Amino acid sequence: MGVGSSLKGFFGLVWRILEGIRRVLHLVLLLVIFGFILAALHTSIPIVPHSAALVIAPEGELVEQLASDPLRRALGQASGGPAPETLLRDVIDAIVAAKSDARIKLIVLDLDSLDSSGLSKLQEIGMALREFRAAGKRVVVAADLLDQTQYYLAAQAGEVYLDPMGLVYLDGFSYYRMFLKDAIEKLGVDVNVFRAGTYKSYTDQFSRSDMAPSEREESSVWLEALWNAYQQDVTRARSLSAGALNGFVADEPAALAAVSGDAAKLALQRGLVTALKSRRQVADDLKVLVGEDEDTHSFNSIGMNQYLASVRSKHVLKSKSDSKVGIVVASGEILDGHQPPGTIGGESTANLLRQARYDHAVKAVVLRVDSPGGSMFASEQILREVQTLRKAGKPVVVSMSSYAASGGYYISSAANQIFASSTTLTGSIGVFSVVPTFQHTLEKLGVKVDGIGTTVRAGDMRQDRTLTPARRQILQSSVDHAYAEFLRRVSDGRKKPVEDVEKIAQGRVWAGVDAQRIGLVDHLGGLKDATDAAAKLAELGSDYDVDYIEPEMSLREELLMQLRSETLRMGQIAGIIPPRSDIERVLDPVLEQARAIARLNDPRGLYAYCWCREPRMTLKGLVGR
Repeated sequence: MGVGSSLKGFFGLVWRILEGIRRVLHLVLLLVIFGFILAALHTSIPIVPHSAALVIAPEGELVEQLASDPLRRALGQASGGPAPETLLRDVIDAIVAAKSDARIKLIVLDLDSLDSSGLSKLQEIGMALREFRAAGKRVVVAADLLDQTQYYLAAQAGEVYLDPMGLVYLDGFSYYRMFLKDAIEKLGVDVNVFRAGTYKSYTDQFSRSDMAPSEREESSVWLEALWNAYQQDVTRARSLSAGALNGFVADEPAALAAVSGDAAKLALQRGLVTALKSRRQVADDLKVLVGEDEDTHSFNSIGMNQYLASVRSKHVLKSKSDSKVGIVVASGEILDGHQPPGTIGGESTANLLRQARYDHAVKAVVLRVDSPGGSMFASEQILREVQTLRKAGKPVVVSMSSYAASGGYYISSAANQIFASSTTLTGSIGVFSVVPTFQHTLEKLGVKVDGIGTTVRAGDMRQDRTLTPARRQILQSSVDHAYAEFLRRVSDGRKKPVEDVEKIAQGRVWAGVDAQRIGLVDHLGGLKDATDAAAKLAELGSDYDVDYIEPEMSLREELLMQLRSETLRMGQIAGIIPPRSDIERVLDPVLEQARAIARLNDPRGLYAYCWCREPRMTLKGLVGR
């Protein structure tokens, strides 16, 4: 054997050894990755201490349905801040379960990370907390700062402890929005607006520089209704005089100066809080009641998510009743086609209702609506499924959350019964279409558009040309027809003459308490009231289950969310991804409005949409938290 052959054999041996090592390492790496995935997905059932406080710490906005976009949810978690959303029913389920759980001695509310949320959602949590206290258990809040949203829930607790350096911020409700007419004119854009309904003010942002008298009139009514409800709930919970909150807001400048700027002392003087204590002092007090956690040296506690994992696991293996009330959540804007959870899709939401119709165990359906509306075509698809459910002998009851306006009311109108909170924003029965054209913008750049067509209307919808009178007439006729159809749907569903519906329509927004008075809703109540009503209509008695009918995130989506969350978190730690700034928060309203306009996708360009967002009640990021 020659030297060359020996070297070849030697290096061949080395290569085979290295290749073997590579394969082993590759296998080990795959096992590590697989183990990481299993660990990430592993959901062991937490053990609830025999004596503990349930800590409820909602993060972000309270919602009826979590958005399934993995990146959106991962961004909030990875940025070092709270998750962007907390599911309302998780909070309520935890409180209800804890009420009869002997292991849970009290609830501790940590409201630091709660963002502005709909008042009706806060009211449902408040009701659950009051029932928890009625069972003889305590609810405690320890806070450094409480903004208006957070204070509503804090007030429902029996004990509200504020740090001696803390602050309670109340300023009432307001409704402001941006008007773009002057900016649009400077850009040379023609925004062609077609609408039906005197109060249908969504499109005013394009055609006005200020709020129209009609919008100012209607907005003042529902704003006062919501603020009155907020005051009544808080003053009743804190045993304050009826005008205490208005007095606090009006007197604060002088009253704060009288106590040398000590905001915590002022809150105590006015009865807004029980006492001034630091979190550590509160924790030490709670150790006496529930015992001390040897690891954290704080009081024995269990978080809401861990507690829910424990109590819900007990029901997993239980046999299901063959009589169910199915709940379909319609949360978000109404768009055409299939949409992910957190948005209402004409096809996807209709499919969920269809699924309930073909499920023999589902005897009645509750449609939980939390929507400002959107696509007219998609709304019609959903309405037809509601009508078909009723024809199939399955009652449909609508439960309105924070708002069910415009298209949100459209899809509700065919239900057997409609429940709303007193602070739900609903109605806004009207239709609009918006067609922007950019011919003047192009002219400013020296661009001219010219050509020919085979008919008098060929090319009259091009956005680089002025809309012709004929096209304007067609668009306005389409809007008028859509409005007439909207009125007819409400007339049929509410069993009211069209003329009577038109008097309370016109795009006007109503608070739930007024909507019941004029017949747009049947009853004031929450989801539980609507579910009980659906079961009664279906004659189910007391032996029935309540099941949510909704799409679940796929394994791929779950893994993607976790992978992105970890990547973004590491990027934050490394300084590659900057944290969300206060400037971004200030720009949120502009971006939100732009995104909303960009998402609208009705095939005919007809929309039943209401920009009637509940007033923001947060001071987040403005006081150096």
